[in-house]
Order: sequence, then C-alpha cells, then structure tokens
Amino acid sequence: MSARPKLIHLTTVDLSLHVLLQHQLARFAQEGFDVAGASAPGPYVADLAAAGIRHLPVRSLTRSWTPGRDAIALRELTALFRRERPDIVHMHNPKSGVLGRVAARAARVPVVVNTVHGLYANPSLPPLRRGAIAGAERVAFRFSDHELFQSREDFDLAVGRRMVARSRATWLGNGVDLTRFDPGAVDAEAVALLRKSWGAGERSVVIGTVGRLVVEKGYRELFRAAEMVRGEREEALFVVVGPEEPVKADRLGEEDLEEARRAGVVLHGEGRDMPAVYAAFDVFVLPSHREGVPRSLIEAQAMGRPAVATDIRGCREVVGPGETGLLVAPRDPAALAAAILRLLAEPDEARRMGTAGRARAVERFDEEAVIARTLDVYRRLMAHPRRRRR
Repeated sequence: MSARPKLIHLTTVDLSLHVLLQHQLARFAQEGFDVAGASAPGPYVADLAAAGIRHLPVRSLTRSWTPGRDAIALRELTALFRRERPDIVHMHNPKSGVLGRVAARAARVPVVVNTVHGLYANPSLPPLRRGAIAGAERVAFRFSDHELFQSREDFDLAVGRRMVARSRATWLGNGVDLTRFDPGAVDAEAVALLRKSWGAGERSVVIGTVGRLVVEKGYRELFRAAEMVRGEREEALFVVVGPEEPVKADRLGEEDLEEARRAGVVLHGEGRDMPAVYAAFDVFVLPSHREGVPRSLIEAQAMGRPAVATDIRGCREVVGPGETGLLVAPRDPAALAAAILRLLAEPDEARRMGTAGRARAVERFDEEAVIARTLDVYRRLMAHPRRRRR
C-alpha cells in the first residue's frame, strides 16, 4: 500500500455522492486517504469539487437496469479501476454495487468493500421474485472482501441465512452530521421564508416529507391521508420535498401529482438547505413501502421533529414508537391520517417526541460512529490485501 492509500467510492449518480457521502469522503481524506468519488456525471460534480473531492465520471452508468448499457458500464468501470489502481473500492446502491464489485475483482483491486443500504429480497415481494433476488444478492456478496450493512435486520438475516460469512460482514448502521443537522444551528429567517413560500400562515401546522417522487415512498397513501387530515384540520399544510424521477419505472405520474394538488399538497421540488427544510416542518412523515435505514428520517429526528413512519425494516430502527414518533402499517392511508391527527391533537406530546428524537439521534445516529466503523474495516483489510495484478 502507498503512504496515502487511494480510495474510490462508487455510486450510480453524483447525487448520492453529494447528499449521502460527501461528509464521509471529506473525513476519509482527513484520515490520510487519497479519496475520489465515481458515478455518472451530473449537476453535483461542482459541489464535490468545491468540497475538495475528485470526481471520476462513469458515463455509461444509469439507474435503470438495461443489459446492453450495463455491459458497457461494466467494461468502463473495469478500465477505470485498472487505470486508477485504487487500493480500496467501496460500492453503494444496488446496481453500482453489483457492477462495481465484479469490475473491481476483474481489475484485481486489493480491497473491495460494499455497503448494503437495504436488501432487496424483502418479505413484501412475491416468494418467487424474492428467491431470485436473494440468489443474485448471495452471488454478488462473493465478489467483495467485506459487506457493511446499514440495517441490523438485514445483517442478522444475511448472516443467519449464510448469504455472507460472518467474518466478512459488519453491522455499520447509518448516521448524519449532527453538527449540521442541529436545531440550534439553523437560520430562523431561512425557515420563516420557507414556510411563507409554502403558503403557511400563523396557525398553520406543516406536515412534511422528503424523498424521491416514486411510488415506493408511499406518496399515493400520503396524498389520500392529506385529504383526510385536511378534512378535519384545515390548518394542516402538507409539503413534499424531493426530485422527480422521470427514468424510474415507479415514478409518480401526472395523475398522482394532480391528486396531490387536489389534496392541497405543496410540491416543493428538490431541497438544498435541508436543515432549514426540516426545521420548517412541525411533523415529519415517511410512509415508505421499503427502506434501508432512511437517512431522511434520521435527519428529521436529529432536527427534533416528531415522526410518523411505516412499520418496516429501517423505519422501526430509527423511530422509537411512542417515544420519538409513531409507526403505522404500510399502504394504509387511514392509519397514516389517524397518526398525524393524533400528533396534531397532542402538541405537547409531539414536542416531547421531537426532543426525544434529537436525543436518540445523538445516541445512535452520529455519522462519526459510521466513519469509525468503516475505517476499522479498511485498516483490517489493508493489512491483508489481495494481490494486485502486475
């Protein structure tokens, strides 16, 4: 290994590098690594450069699974790794995780690490499809030196079913930069401007969510729940913050967006100053059908917001039911509406949950702990790397 080991983190799109990993990449550089992020190029490359993170473009990489294009991406990734000669390649996201692990092994990268942000072979899938996906995940695990699991449930399942050897797996957890997501550090004027832009008045109670505009985030249920809640509490204002996903098969269509408008939901679009966004919410809602360990929910709790989330893997690892928020059955608009109405009817209880959410985030979801666990894995693996091809 060189005096300054070369580390590449691979994601499908540059949004993930910027939003999910930028703080970690900067910290790895501080710890002595020569750090680069690789992904399809996009609008966030400039943000990465401003943070001092070199970006490696993978132009053929897309979020959708397309066999012909994916074969080209596999060749491009293999060539990239051979040219860059990294000491460690660390993958994220399902698609880049599969292609990246295979390419890194083909390029004889000494250390290959993958983060499992959420197993796709989850109980909500039909048995045949779930079995096929589990088989593919099991095969992909063989191409890495180590697997890091954000979800404790995923870790226990994968190790318990021998999808991956216990010696090659670590529970990583998830976390956020608690100095950035701190309710005491936000700009009050920015928060007031956001609420005003959404049309919130003095009596308004803002119920907000953050996430890509895709069906699996539970938006259809949220729009129906919004209509129910507003039928009883006219001061309730629902706000959705997140980008559209025009290339995703489960993207929200125009009918969905029209239903949102009829229900009085404000579609904010993509957010930039996310601490201010969460501070502008009074209640945070995440009605997802499937999650890994949702970062938006951690961010909201870190900002002291009471949460209503679905009782699924990941969400129930973040929310302490009755302590920091409420959990409801997925795909149930009536249950979602009832939980929101309960928090609106009990503002003192909602504030107590928000305060407890901040404390829970400090205790369990500090990104510095995630960074420390990752560095420990890197150092153990670098001590015994696979031999690089000459």
